[in-house]
Amino acid sequence: MTTLSPSQSLPADTAEQARSLGRTRRPYVNSYVGGTVLGIVLFLAFFITGNGLGASGGLNRFLVFFEDLIAPGHIDRTPYLIGMAGGNTNPLDDWIVFLTLGTVLGGFASGWFNGRLRIETGKGPNISNRTRWGMAFLGGILMGYGARMARGCTSGQALSGGAVLSVGSWAFMFAVFGGGYALAYFFRRFWN
Repeated sequence: MTTLSPSQSLPADTAEQARSLGRTRRPYVNSYVGGTVLGIVLFLAFFITGNGLGASGGLNRFLVFFEDLIAPGHIDRTPYLIGMAGGNTNPLDDWIVFLTLGTVLGGFASGWFNGRLRIETGKGPNISNRTRWGMAFLGGILMGYGARMARGCTSGQALSGGAVLSVGSWAFMFAVFGGGYALAYFFRRFWN
């Protein structure tokens, strides 16, 4: 997968691949414009709903929904889960579920509209697809577990927590960036 700045053009073979799906690929939005729009969306989320942005809470509620179908007795005995799905409570009846669905559908629509919707495995030339998927799966497990331990995912902590100047959110993000920089040297071989 190639990341381009707004001023760069696509190679002919990549542009042809995008056209083969029926859409011509458009350049990415300027990062300053995207950041400003994201800030406005975050402000409106706080203003309208009283909640910030995040992703792990929605995925968590989907898992609790399926767990409630399989083992409702376990849900009713676990203090953490009772508030989400205990008794007759539907875990999908929450704002974060709709935010998560909107994020997925919006990303899909944006990819289609801008000619970037295709099935691919973004990786460096030195690893196989299988290794890339294995690393992604392992990273997803670690991030999901970490998100529950940190009481929020990177988007919830960095955007929502950072916007309200939460010390814990700022500490979390410094740890994420510090960990990323510390491990980049060891994982760069997967991308070079």
